[in-house]
Amino acid sequence: MLVKKPTIKDVARLAGVSFKSVSRVVNNEAWVSDEVRTKVQAVIEQLNYQPNRTARLMRTAPFSLAFVYDNPNSHYVIEMQNGILSQCREKGFELVIHPTDSGSEQVRHELTSMIGTNLVGGVILTPPLSESTELVKQLLEQQAKVVRIVSGAEPPDELCPTIYVDDEQAGQEITEHLLAQGHRRIAFLGFHKDHKSSLGRYRGYCAALKNAGLEVQDELVISGNFTFDSGVEMTEQLLQLDGKATALFGCNDEIAAGALFVARKRELAIPQDLSIVGFENSPFSRQTWPGLTTVHQPNAEIAAKAASMLIALMQEPDQQPSHYGVKLHLVLRDSVSSII
Repeated sequence: MLVKKPTIKDVARLAGVSFKSVSRVVNNEAWVSDEVRTKVQAVIEQLNYQPNRTARLMRTAPFSLAFVYDNPNSHYVIEMQNGILSQCREKGFELVIHPTDSGSEQVRHELTSMIGTNLVGGVILTPPLSESTELVKQLLEQQAKVVRIVSGAEPPDELCPTIYVDDEQAGQEITEHLLAQGHRRIAFLGFHKDHKSSLGRYRGYCAALKNAGLEVQDELVISGNFTFDSGVEMTEQLLQLDGKATALFGCNDEIAAGALFVARKRELAIPQDLSIVGFENSPFSRQTWPGLTTVHQPNAEIAAKAASMLIALMQEPDQQPSHYGVKLHLVLRDSVSSII
């Protein structure tokens, strides 16, 4: 007569704990109290329970999480990827890199399908994808764990853990730095009505001008994308204006590098003829001449924090959403001069 082998359910029943608690003890996970661990181990010895090796390997195989982005800035993407990978390697998780088109009508179906077919349990969303409440809700309905990175002085809601970056405060500080050097006609390059990081930096720019008793001059606010080529185009447009700007705020370092390229081509001296500042503290800001005054945005650290929060959420699904605010600071270099 065959004797039925004890199962994990038998252990849970006799120990008076949940199936999940037994699984955690068997897999030697940290999130188990000493009392529960002792009780479960005693029942395991009593029943001579032997875990199913195949099932155990499936349970302990590395989970996968996805970094989902729509951003043309290769430096940003690489820094984010490296930050996430640092946590994945440390904690035994796999990373799926997923670029997408946030403007596509298929993006929601694309991401929910990825979660269902690729065994991806968690998603890190970056702007502008992270700004879509509907997308976040749809992913949560698919039982995905979500951490998002957004621009703002506080999280927009309590849907999921959020890392929020105060672009407005930093935009105000770097504009105030230009004002302190005597600049009054300060251009803003990279305005984008659908990009909250751009809008936050623009609001900071406007606040600094207002506090200085100055009005925003519409012709000095030029729309564009966060790319070198767009920086070139916007600077060419700026230099065609009748009223000369003495300083230029590029909404990221690639825009500022494009502006510096145009200035060199036109034989303008930087910073004597035109002061230029950027945003992010990317390699562009350090490799140009002169070095760009900019705002340091710690992308790798932000990404590592997002990955750490997501992995913790995947391991402990019942925890309440937590949030983390990031303050930015100025990096002063040689691309700004005083006109006082």
